[in-house]
Amino acid sequence: MTSFAPAPSHLAFVPFVSVENMMALVHTIGIETFLRELAEYLEADFKRWPEFDKTPRVAAHSAEGVIELMPTSDSSLYGFKYVNGHPKNTKEGLQTVTAFGMLADVASGYPTLLSEMTLLTALRTAATSAMAAKYLARPNAKTMAIIGNGAQSEFQAMAFREIVGIRVLRLYDLDRTASEKCARNLSGQGFDITICDSSEEAVDGADIITTVTADKQCATILSDNMVGAGIHINAVGGDCPGKTELQRDILLRSSIFAEYPPQTRIEGEIQQLPEDHPVTELWQVINGEAKGRASDSQITLFDSVGFAIEDFSALRYVRDKLDATGLYEKLDILADPDDPRDLFGMLQRSKGADNA
Repeated sequence: MTSFAPAPSHLAFVPFVSVENMMALVHTIGIETFLRELAEYLEADFKRWPEFDKTPRVAAHSAEGVIELMPTSDSSLYGFKYVNGHPKNTKEGLQTVTAFGMLADVASGYPTLLSEMTLLTALRTAATSAMAAKYLARPNAKTMAIIGNGAQSEFQAMAFREIVGIRVLRLYDLDRTASEKCARNLSGQGFDITICDSSEEAVDGADIITTVTADKQCATILSDNMVGAGIHINAVGGDCPGKTELQRDILLRSSIFAEYPPQTRIEGEIQQLPEDHPVTELWQVINGEAKGRASDSQITLFDSVGFAIEDFSALRYVRDKLDATGLYEKLDILADPDDPRDLFGMLQRSKGADNA
């Protein structure tokens, strides 16, 4: 029997970057170059921040964690990320965070990229942290304490080495094996690494403190007496209502910078403060519209919760690398009949092909 089912057109296929291909892409480019170039994409999009549609992410909270959708768009591209955060997962052999994302053409609505974003989120989070520190930390910063040595810690260290110049790491985690894992993974990367027995020991002598713990609770990872003059705090772990890492008094002594305050006031460290407490948007600092670090004695705090524009930047970066590397698959995920009005006919003809 003759088949009348049309073969998929080129419009039916969407480039898909799997975990395997994402890892290959990072190794092909080199992780240092990847982080540096990704930070450049992030910085470029922060400079045009007013062009984007912005809304706090759509979140479904449960006792176990959160599932979120993070959308944004400029005049030509739409992007979104699906991401979860389930701290209990590690006890069950699962990732705390998993994600995937998509870019689409605004003019047609057709998807142009589908990608894993578990690895990519880790990379963009680290690149964003280091990009912010470039503007907010003291220019001669060389030592960073990382409190919380789980899946994000090595990415933070590598980004800060490449973009800020950090060479000395002081690691602390309640689970010492996590610190040992982090130190082992970063061996041979040019760091002087000390595993510490307490968070107080870890912050001693640090220019930058990164907090990146996972527990979904209001915790005191840093207390006020641990934070001296001139410190830059990169607060990454607090990213949902009821989850913080810093004692409130630290916030009152700090100049606070955020990605998108309407979201950060719900999810970040500043959920502990009144709605009218002053916060500076990071894009304004990058554009020269607001001051970042004003003195060597100033305490600066990047209250980082992650925002959709950062994922948009990361997806743009990956998309722009695909033609040169070929590290993607073509997925037939868009129904594209010869006649756009005849979707049912396409379905019927496929039945004839199956019976041929």
